[in-house]
Amino acid sequence: MKGIIQIKVKTKTENNFNDNKKEDNKKRSKVFLSAFILVICLTLITLSLSSTILNTNYSSSFFVYAKEQSENDNVNNKTTSSDTIEYTHHKTLVNGILMHYVIGGKGDPIVLLHGWPETWYEWRHIIPQLIDNNYTVIAPDLRGLGDSEKPQTGYDKKTVAEDIYQLVKKLGYSKVYLVAHDWGGPVAYSYSAEHPQDVRKMVILDTLLPGFGVEEAAKFSPNGIWHLSFHAVRDLPEKLIDGQEDTYLNWFYDHYSYNQSAITSEAREEYIKQYSKPGALRAGFEYYRAVFEDAEQNKEYAAKQKLLDMPILTIGGEAGLGNLTTTSFQKIANNVTGMTLPNTGHFIPEERPHFLIKQILEFFK
Repeated sequence: MKGIIQIKVKTKTENNFNDNKKEDNKKRSKVFLSAFILVICLTLITLSLSSTILNTNYSSSFFVYAKEQSENDNVNNKTTSSDTIEYTHHKTLVNGILMHYVIGGKGDPIVLLHGWPETWYEWRHIIPQLIDNNYTVIAPDLRGLGDSEKPQTGYDKKTVAEDIYQLVKKLGYSKVYLVAHDWGGPVAYSYSAEHPQDVRKMVILDTLLPGFGVEEAAKFSPNGIWHLSFHAVRDLPEKLIDGQEDTYLNWFYDHYSYNQSAITSEAREEYIKQYSKPGALRAGFEYYRAVFEDAEQNKEYAAKQKLLDMPILTIGGEAGLGNLTTTSFQKIANNVTGMTLPNTGHFIPEERPHFLIKQILEFFK
């Protein structure tokens, strides 16, 4: 009886083992088949993306993906620093005002035009690399800002552009490359519209043109740029902000950057010191108060002449103005290449310096 029971139990165990083995084999086959299908799908997707990238037209607007951006941020990241590259500070009389500027290097001139609330100092990471790549770099403090003189008038961008044009001529140059950020962008447009034969190429960073985008951006909405209208009010902003420059300016460095630490404590101290000088706040706000005059000037430029012909590269931060910079400049030029950077705010020269250096060098070569 025991033998019979043992035989039956043994037989059942063997059968279960065989059944389980078959079931395991089936499961393995399904897993291998699923994995094979997944590999095929990923391969097809990769080939499709590669084809898209290879067929990208450089003259159109496009988006730089985060991985590519991160890699490009580390390209050309040499050890060159302001300690090893010489540039000097000067002041000179141009267009009736005393203008401060930084200059260094030898080669074709690149003029760097800063924005608000910054000074020439926003280019501190950019200047040494451009000098190291055989360019002459000229970085002025725009009229009324930084260490330049602070007159009561002349903040329309046509006048500010004339300041820069006279500085370039006084330094002995004619044809230049322009790199401009924020209010520097409209100044660069006025410069190139007045002297198109003297501008080789331009790089424009996260800005809009009065008459071609600024007004729409200032509209009352959750995404509207509220300070455009506030700064345009006569006298009130200065009275409210005087003595609170650090609180007010730090708000912009914190909220209009993607990476707040990119605007370092040293940089903030420098900017706040400059905008706390007598007349500095008012001068900065005058750039906004001139916006309607700027719009009329820009529309006159566009009406009396053809679209600008020189190549223009526009770069917007995804957390800044995004593609709006490209859209704005496409209305006044016919050779615009647009780019939008993810994980980047308004302050591109400080948030993405190595990426920007690479773009400038490739675009200007």
